[in-house]
This record gives sequence, structure tokens and C-alpha cells, in this order.
Amino acid sequence: MEWLTRLPVIGPWLARLMRTHAWRTYEHLEGVHWTRLAAAITFVSFVALFPLLTVGAAVGAALLSPGQLKELEGKLAEQVPGIADQLNIGGLVDNAGTVGAIAAVLLVLTGVSWVGALRDCLRAVWHKDDEPENPFLQKLKDFGVLVGLGAVALVSVACSALAGTAVGRLGDAIGLDEHGPGRALLSVAGFCIAVLVDLLILAYLLTLLPGVTPNRRDVVVASLIGAIGFELLKLLISGYLQSVATKSMYGAFGVPIALLLWINFTAKLLLYCAAWTATPHSAELAADAAQKDRKDPPGEPARGRPERPERPETA
Repeated sequence: MEWLTRLPVIGPWLARLMRTHAWRTYEHLEGVHWTRLAAAITFVSFVALFPLLTVGAAVGAALLSPGQLKELEGKLAEQVPGIADQLNIGGLVDNAGTVGAIAAVLLVLTGVSWVGALRDCLRAVWHKDDEPENPFLQKLKDFGVLVGLGAVALVSVACSALAGTAVGRLGDAIGLDEHGPGRALLSVAGFCIAVLVDLLILAYLLTLLPGVTPNRRDVVVASLIGAIGFELLKLLISGYLQSVATKSMYGAFGVPIALLLWINFTAKLLLYCAAWTATPHSAELAADAAQKDRKDPPGEPARGRPERPERPETA
């Protein structure tokens, strides 16, 4: 695409765009074949979605009150915009208490496999190969990551629910008009709370899951991009997903197709956030190039590879 930078008027703007971290992140993703990685994440997430929801609902049924469980059900429905009614999340939560011990173990194993597949995809973004390790210990670690992710998600959802309820009650107590600017400000506050919740979950996924230690500032920025992007996705494509799910041409496959689309959009957003933390900045690239030049000055042989003396010519 270098020829685009030589175009009049828009060329300099495109050249400036291609030097940004956002563009180099995209190039990094193209180099790791991110569409394939997103497809892999979509498949394993689709297979593991309902088992994970069932396990989470079973744990919630054992620990939460009926009112708290109903609130959790509403929060789960909000994460799948436009098609939550067709997924019958309410029925899944209502019957979660009937999950037996053997079924629970099988469902947890499905979740552990999902964690392993997601970890491998995120490590591929970092160009890191799988580390040789005892398979049993690796599964145990993945189980710990799954439990930690569930705990972070549960705490985040609980905080979001409490904050949302507090914001709503504050508006009622002040007597704000339902369609006035005050209510709009409270809606913005609710959006910010949801972004903060998503940020915590993404920070967990981007660091502990792939087992990397990126720059802390990059993690915060990438998590913020992902959190805002996720909330905007829920706002912008809920109608589209609903139209896909209800199209008669798809028949019984409408809801699965809409769910696959939603998971794929989310997977690509997660991969972009991971690539943001894995892509070096311009200053780092310049420093590495300068260090390489100092190690191997022009006109001198590279270190560790002494130049062979020329053999004298024989008469």
C-alpha cells in the first residue's frame, strides 16, 4: 500500500496513519492470520457457551438468592444483545439446580478446553509457541484461570448491578424527568460503569491468560479500547442480530447464526486488544535499530563472525 502514500492530498494523511500504533497493530494481526484465530475462538466459544452458562447458573443457584439470581439473569441477557429472548437464558437459569455431579464435571472440562484454546490463540498473537509442560498440570492451571475469570466476571457483574441500581434510584429520588438531560447524564454514567466492568475482565484476559507481561500502560489502553468497543458493539448491532435471528430464510438456524456472528465480532475485538499489547511502539523499534547499529557498525564484520583473512595468491 506504499503507492497510496504518494497520492496527492490524501497521501501525507495516509502516510501519517500508517505510522500510528493502531495501524501497526492491524498489520501485526494480518501477520498472524487473525481471521483464522477469530474463527477458532468463535468455534470453541460457541461449543462451550451453554456449558459455561449452565455451570455459572448452577453455582449462582447454590450461592445467590432468587432475587439476585434473577438480576444475574438480566445481566447475562444484556451481554447478548437482540437475541437473549430466543436463547431462553431464563429457562437455563431456572433449571441450573438440576445439574448433577457427573454433568457438572463434564461441563467444567468443556470450559477448561475453551480456556486452553483461547490461551493458544492469544499466545499466537505474541508469536509464542506452546511451552512443554505436564498436560495434567496445564489443565489444572487452565481450571484455575477459568475459576479466576468466573470470579472476576461475577464480582464485576455484581458491582455493575449495584452501581446501575444506585444510579436509577438516584434519578428517582432527585425527580429527574424520564426523557430529560439529567436522565441522559445518568445513562452516560451507567455506560461508564459498564466500560469499567469490561475493562477489568479484559485486563485479566490480556495478561494472565496468555502468560505474558506487557507494558502496563498498553494493557490499560488496550482494555479501555476493548471495553468501549464491546459496549458500542452491543448498542450498534443489537438490531442487526435480532433481524438475523428472526429471518424466516434461516429457519431454525437463525439464532445460532446470529450468536456465531456476535461471538466472532467479540473475538476479533479481543484479538485486536491483544495485538495492541504485543505490537512494539515506534520508539522501541527505533531504539532496537540503534542498538543493532551500535553492535554491528557499517563496514565492520558482525560480532561473533570474524572475517576470514584472504589467502595469499600463489605464483
